[in-house]
Amino acid sequence: MDKFIINGNKELSGEIEVRGSKNAAGPALAAVLLTQDECIIDNLPLIEDIKNTISVLESIGVKTEWIGDRRLKLKADEINLQNIDLEKVSKTRMSVVLFGSLLARFKDFKISAPGGDVIGLRPITIQLEALEKIGAHIEKEGNVYHIWRDDLVGKEIVLGEFSPTATEALMMAGVLAKGRTVIKGAASELSVQDLSKMLVAMGAKITWSGGHTIEIEGVERLHGCEHLVGPDHLEAGTFIVIGALTPGTVVVKNVDFDYLDLFLYKLEEMGVNFDRGENSITVFYSPFLKPIKAQALPHPGFPTDLLPIIIPLLVKAQGKSLVHDPLYENRLGYMQELRKMGGDLEIVDPHRAFIFGPKTLEGTSVDSLDVRAGAVLIVAALMADGKTIINNAFQIDRGYERIEERLQKLGADIRRISA
Repeated sequence: MDKFIINGNKELSGEIEVRGSKNAAGPALAAVLLTQDECIIDNLPLIEDIKNTISVLESIGVKTEWIGDRRLKLKADEINLQNIDLEKVSKTRMSVVLFGSLLARFKDFKISAPGGDVIGLRPITIQLEALEKIGAHIEKEGNVYHIWRDDLVGKEIVLGEFSPTATEALMMAGVLAKGRTVIKGAASELSVQDLSKMLVAMGAKITWSGGHTIEIEGVERLHGCEHLVGPDHLEAGTFIVIGALTPGTVVVKNVDFDYLDLFLYKLEEMGVNFDRGENSITVFYSPFLKPIKAQALPHPGFPTDLLPIIIPLLVKAQGKSLVHDPLYENRLGYMQELRKMGGDLEIVDPHRAFIFGPKTLEGTSVDSLDVRAGAVLIVAALMADGKTIINNAFQIDRGYERIEERLQKLGADIRRISA
């Protein structure tokens, strides 16, 4: 496994640009299966989860051609599901959205259970129940799902939770179903909004009613389109925090502020210094921070994937902070790694923790448990004294494109050691 070696407490200055959203790119790729026409997807992040998804599509016969650095042309006119790469399917959580597009395109198929971060129980019950309500029959055979249907018929469906992947899978099934599909309790995260734009560009009839209700009038066919994946607000949040914790001034470019409102509000409450531009944000070193209470909630709440990222800020804050993530019971595992670095953190239960500051972190050897846990450790290592070794770099590669090269341009002392 690759490792990152970071010598911390260096001044960071310069510009860093946010890449396309990981969580939006996966559903966009899955949506290509809804048409036999050519589609072009631009601003794809070149990360492991997206590469795996593209490999899955290629394994079933989707023709792909890179026509730019992050611009991919795809055509799904001749598909053979017998050749699907089940191993690649099982490596990423976003594979669950393929359930929806495959269901719309085919009457019978098999697909393995999705993988992803080990951050607690992440059953796909909500996703499967939603697809069953629209006409799917589903049986699990070991680690493989057998899914078949007759006709897809639209109806009113209430989701049991604000699940982005359940909403996305159901949207892709609903756009080609007969009649009208109404999704109540729909998630409204960036990935869902981004997929909605792509499907409309393909000829789908989708209307948002209020914040969490989607109405879909089924159509007979969709056509190809060109789609630009929106910038990753989670990556933006990571770079903003890095700029606040290290001496210097960092300009984060290509920022979509629509999904960062509460995040930035909490940073202001902590005392982080930044200037907001039209689509960029300038972050200044913020050594005097105040403790806060923060809870992760579905959009428009505080993003669950950004809650870990602010913990190094709270380690520096003057007093006791409380964080609460009700969504995943094992998400706080990264706090054990921060303790190794000298952080004073108390895990109250699987969902809540106290952070006591201010503390100075010291470099040591730590393990990246998942994508965001790995990002937390990079942030912590950049602000720590001495050398930090971050194991399992592949976890970070799943969500951040060549992060070491981009941070090096800011002046970070970070390098990759390959196994």
